[in-house]
Amino acid sequence: MRSTRRLGGLSRSANQPHPAAQPHGSEAAPPPPEAAEPELPAPALVIDALGRKCPIPIIWLAQRIGEVPVGAVVTVLADDPAAKTDIPAWCGMKSHDWVATTDVQPSGWAIHIRRSY
Repeated sequence: MRSTRRLGGLSRSANQPHPAAQPHGSEAAPPPPEAAEPELPAPALVIDALGRKCPIPIIWLAQRIGEVPVGAVVTVLADDPAAKTDIPAWCGMKSHDWVATTDVQPSGWAIHIRRSY
């Protein structure tokens, strides 16, 4: 988090040089581009558990993760808030890799898991 100092009615970030420190007539360098989100790998399997309450999304994941090769990604679509935390916890207990959780419209999440064994 950047700290902001208030000086003489103007605010500036603590890591920005004072305007008087820049030579006259020179333009400030443009800010660096925002870091792009890493691209998610294409899933080898999508499990649609929208409308299902936990533990159904985890049960379906456990039953079907063996269908994909080791290293492949399975995506679980879920809208039960418990799935958003329970599936990454299940991955930790079963030694699979939780890759990411992304929002799905209109509501819900796509939870991406990489098969480890």
